Amino acid sequence: MDVRIQFLGGAGTVTGSKYLVQHGSDALLVDCGLFQGYKALRLRNRTPLPIVPNQIRAVVLTHAHIDHSGYLPVLAREGFHGKVWCTHATRDLCEILLPDSAHLQEEDAAFANRHGFSKHSPALPLYTVEDAQRALRLLRPQPLYQRFEPIPGWQVQFFGAGHILGAASVLIEVGGRRLLFSGDLGRADDTLMFPPDPPPAADAVVVESTYGNRLHPAGNLIDEIADPLARAAARGGTVVVPVFAVGRAQALLHAIDVLKRQQRLPRALAVYLDSPMAIQATALLARHLGEHRLSAAQVQHMTQAVHAARTPDESKAIARHHGPKVILAGSGMATGGRVLHHLKLYLGDHRHMVLLTGYQAPGTRGDSLLRGATTLRIHGQDWPVQAEVVQLMTASAHADADGLMAWLRAIPGTPRRVFVTHGEADAADALRCRIERELRWPALVPEHGATWAA
Repeated sequence: MDVRIQFLGGAGTVTGSKYLVQHGSDALLVDCGLFQGYKALRLRNRTPLPIVPNQIRAVVLTHAHIDHSGYLPVLAREGFHGKVWCTHATRDLCEILLPDSAHLQEEDAAFANRHGFSKHSPALPLYTVEDAQRALRLLRPQPLYQRFEPIPGWQVQFFGAGHILGAASVLIEVGGRRLLFSGDLGRADDTLMFPPDPPPAADAVVVESTYGNRLHPAGNLIDEIADPLARAAARGGTVVVPVFAVGRAQALLHAIDVLKRQQRLPRALAVYLDSPMAIQATALLARHLGEHRLSAAQVQHMTQAVHAARTPDESKAIARHHGPKVILAGSGMATGGRVLHHLKLYLGDHRHMVLLTGYQAPGTRGDSLLRGATTLRIHGQDWPVQAEVVQLMTASAHADADGLMAWLRAIPGTPRRVFVTHGEADAADALRCRIERELRWPALVPEHGATWAA
């Protein structure tokens, strides 16, 4: 019997990763992510999967980011009752991210209903906190490298992928085939995470391509943020940082702490972490010492001078601080959450700054700012953009094109086929061309919904 992979997300886009592996009557889903960005993509989140959820026997997560885990509450609500297998740190992060994602969606729906700007009456969240809690009860953590059987006869192993806490590549052995899913691969020189593990041999490889057509510039995050933050502080401005709560927020807190200790930033520069999710994720660094580069002392020091805004009232109170400040608030592409309220307050003044910390998916507000938008639509209203917009180039937690190729080169033997996913069309195709030209392996970029034999 053939082993087949159906690409239900992460094909032709960097979000919504879902790979359905089928062998005989059994089906397993690798990743279960939300689509983000363009409305046409987001609408897929409300389109039923081509398989009834209760026919999926198990889910295996590569990591906890919402574009890889955020559809789990829908899957569980719609009848999936199997187990969700992941690493221990991924479990801990999902316990933070999934309820927070649900809460944000509930808040956004309630806000839309109060102010009447939704096209739907009433506006409904994609899923609720109750749905998220239902999904969390299905999580079953496993250590790296240890084989386990999510379905009888299916052997699975996790290998470290770098990127964020708990991130893993996944090897599935079933039906005489070895399938390797890269997940999101980290950088060899990441300031927080260790490099990805050398990958195992495989017959079929599914590799991400977020930076498949780009190389990271020389330099590091600490040096790159020094001048913009000092410049904004000198003019008394506020720096609004739409930030990914897991990984990116912690890297920035560490970098700001280093710059203050080096006296390259004023020690009095106020730093606010306005994200309950990021606050909790930062605390996990201490729980998972040895799984990242920072020592216990470094983790403690970088959090001492940060003002944590846990409640909505504490978030609103930030505006009453009138001196120079840095506000790190979710979400990383300014798609929702508390950062939108800060943007409304500070976008219209040239003294202030918006610091974009990495890739901005097409269709997001972050992408609009990056492209020089003069107004930004937030909560049904257009807000003028006068603030300085700066994009960081060294903050990415993804391997670049050379890093992806180095990981592929380390695979023992020759895979029968490589599937290039989780990238925009140009990035995915550029990586496909490099694989075929440099490695002489057959590679393709699957279309959304396509099924291929492994």
